[in-house]
Amino acid sequence: MGLSTAVDLEAPPRTVSGRLVRALNRAPIHIALGLIALIWLAPTIGLLVTSFRDRSDIQVTGWWESFLQFRYTLENYATVLGSQGMLDAFWNTVLIAVPSTLIPLVLASMAAYAFSWLHFPLRDPLFLVVVALLMIPAQVAFIPLLKLFNPTGLLNGFGAIWLTHTAFALPFGIFLLRNFFITLPRDLIEAARIDGASTIGIFRKIVVPLSVPAIAAYGIFQFLWVWNDLLMALVFVQRGDSWPMTKAIQNLLTQYGTEWHLLSAGAFLLMAVPLIVFFSLQRYFVQGLLAGSVK
Repeated sequence: MGLSTAVDLEAPPRTVSGRLVRALNRAPIHIALGLIALIWLAPTIGLLVTSFRDRSDIQVTGWWESFLQFRYTLENYATVLGSQGMLDAFWNTVLIAVPSTLIPLVLASMAAYAFSWLHFPLRDPLFLVVVALLMIPAQVAFIPLLKLFNPTGLLNGFGAIWLTHTAFALPFGIFLLRNFFITLPRDLIEAARIDGASTIGIFRKIVVPLSVPAIAAYGIFQFLWVWNDLLMALVFVQRGDSWPMTKAIQNLLTQYGTEWHLLSAGAFLLMAVPLIVFFSLQRYFVQGLLAGSVK
């Protein structure tokens, strides 16, 4: 009887008055969350509005006043993508971000599977080494990596930055995915082995399909990190025609002053793709963060 009473109390109200009372009780929470969301979104909205405004309007009035004047133009984006070379930088960023996400995603998932379900010598000590690598700053390895890549010619293309992003992404990826893989049902893995499934078959047909939220969450983390990276691009991309958007956007800062109308358009182009990726894969991102927290 006590259990049924608790269930009844947690059930949503069926009457209109009950729903109204419930909505009023939650109204302060919704208002507070709405204000927090508005504060967080205000800079992004301001950047978007500024990117469509003329230079003369930006120098005279604030972006919030543009809603009264309603004078917008696409000339800023046409200038940035055309004469400023941001379109080429956009494709360079795609060529850097996509392989730098897929390569560690594949390698980290395979390594995490090995640390979770395969038995080999020194498995646990090696995993501790992987965890210890999370504490090493990336900056301390830049000079040794430059000396390593310089004779190979990888600095002339994207090979050096692909390998660098992969190397520094693997420890976190292995740690994250391994903690999820060990929560998978052991009986399912053992049943597949008894049925004659190979190690690769178990990984491809059982582990990967069941681990899509965790793999997607790690992929989002890695993609956003690589897309917004500037430091590694400055160090490991030597050719000017291979610069990503984070480096090319600095060219919009001219010696004659800050061109805010062009800078805002370029900045919003830079952040548009991460926003699209995050909101389109938000469901997997949340599931991946919660995955493994409860067995």
